[in-house]
Amino acid sequence: MTQVDTTTDLAHGSGGPFKDYLDESKGITSWLGTLDHKRIGIMYLIAVGLSFALGGFYAMALRLELLTPGETIMTAATYNKVFTLHGAVMVFLFIVPGIPAALGNFMLPIMLGAKDVAFPRLNLFSFYLWLVGGAFFVFTLFNGGLDTGWTFYTPYSVTDATGTISAVGGAFILGFSSIFTGLNFIVTIHKMRPPGMGFFRMPLFLWGLYATAIIQVLATPVLGITLLLLMLERFGGWGIFDPGMGGDPVLFEHFFWFYSHPAVYLMILPAMAVISEVISTFSRKHIFGYTLIAYSSIALAVFGSLVWGHHLFVSTQSDLTSVIFSALTFSVAIPSAIKVFNWLTTMYRGEIRLDTPMWYALCFIFLFLIGGLTGLFCATLSVDVHLHDTYFIVAHFHYVMVGSVMFGFLAGLYYWWPKMFGRFYNETAGKIGCLISFVGFNTAFFPQFIMGSLGMPRRYYDYAPAFQPYHMLSTIGALTLAVGIFLAVGNLLISLRRKKGGVADNPWGGATLEWQTSSPPPLYNFEREIHVFDPYDMTINRYDEATNGYVLTEEALEASAAIKAARAARVHSTGGAH
Repeated sequence: MTQVDTTTDLAHGSGGPFKDYLDESKGITSWLGTLDHKRIGIMYLIAVGLSFALGGFYAMALRLELLTPGETIMTAATYNKVFTLHGAVMVFLFIVPGIPAALGNFMLPIMLGAKDVAFPRLNLFSFYLWLVGGAFFVFTLFNGGLDTGWTFYTPYSVTDATGTISAVGGAFILGFSSIFTGLNFIVTIHKMRPPGMGFFRMPLFLWGLYATAIIQVLATPVLGITLLLLMLERFGGWGIFDPGMGGDPVLFEHFFWFYSHPAVYLMILPAMAVISEVISTFSRKHIFGYTLIAYSSIALAVFGSLVWGHHLFVSTQSDLTSVIFSALTFSVAIPSAIKVFNWLTTMYRGEIRLDTPMWYALCFIFLFLIGGLTGLFCATLSVDVHLHDTYFIVAHFHYVMVGSVMFGFLAGLYYWWPKMFGRFYNETAGKIGCLISFVGFNTAFFPQFIMGSLGMPRRYYDYAPAFQPYHMLSTIGALTLAVGIFLAVGNLLISLRRKKGGVADNPWGGATLEWQTSSPPPLYNFEREIHVFDPYDMTINRYDEATNGYVLTEEALEASAAIKAARAARVHSTGGAH
């Protein structure tokens, strides 16, 4: 039996029946003022979900406009504003905060066997900072819009007459929310692990959040300073980025991508971490290469911070600098490949269950492979000169950042939904939604690789008639994707109408700590003793027909009792010292 450790009484500390976190208190004020990480995670989930809907609405408007050459449903000026807000809302309000803020906030303390995050009040403050930052973006909608592109490139952002300041101010505030969340996660992981859970006995989801938090804390301040300089340039005419006053507009690109390329991994690392949990659980097999996957998360955070210059291959960068950045960009493929090969090896000869979360995980692997392999073209200097600022880059970006992150998010949401709400969704509807989304996504974005290789520029309002068949396919795919997402999300929301209860504590047979508490969890996460096992030892559970879920085996409980007795004896022999 795998080594096991125990800790006790992390919950109420009092007798009587417990209430789950949803029933502990009622009323809107009990939610708005809550310090419970689970409720904060749910509020983040609602908020980023609404942001995704807003960004998706803009995306559909863009695709409908591009259905035919020339003006279809909007003018060129309106197109630029819709394009900019689509990108800004999706990146800053959904993709960056989505998994860490929603699923991470909910699951991280439970997977540590802790009552809450290290700083509950800071956690709530981070959420309200996110709301304030998001409100600035909403205000931008009614303040003339924004047409600089989501990257806020100079000189457009310092000469444009629309709502640049409100959008940049919103992104600045959102950066503080991200930093505080990352700091909270780092401290929680370092200080609140239970006895027996060293760093290399943590679930890989926590490793992903840890690597993400490092990027949030170290890279986000660079974006904040860059946006602050942009506001000073806009208000005071300081000339930081104005060549007429001795400034350099390319300097803004360096500053922006010094944060924003690490942010790419800030977006994808949590999704990768979700996939590690889902693949192992639904293969009924220990994750292959645990240590390599854990280290690869840190490696991606490190390498991702060193490759920002590949965005500037055609921006007056020296040849030597471009060669160095190209080599560093190729190196990112190594930790990414480690994860993919280890996931595939985990599935090899596993007892695979094709439940809805596993469907989304398999789709993630396929989409990430396409996104990663096409990234090699972007890292190749001679090829990137041709592909730069074409639809090839749009497709590559969306496969990695939108498709992979979105399918990873939905995999985690479907995986932990029974635990979060104590209700099951309709499996058939979940799989159909996944299939339609997968077909729609590939139909929408794969033709864009062909368009880009043929020279179709990105961000253009109009295009040559020769590109219309590809744009029509992309628009049809986008509409199909919207139907799939609507079905997937609707399936989850409809499940909330069902009576709570009847969901096993461990319906999937996972070995991490969140499956040892009730569904949904109580206020302080655990109402009974917890047992710290190897998080991927699937032998500790057996299927129990009475509960229609998995329970700890007798051997595991006996090993737990033995370890507990040994610890008690050790403490007694040392006079109570640990």
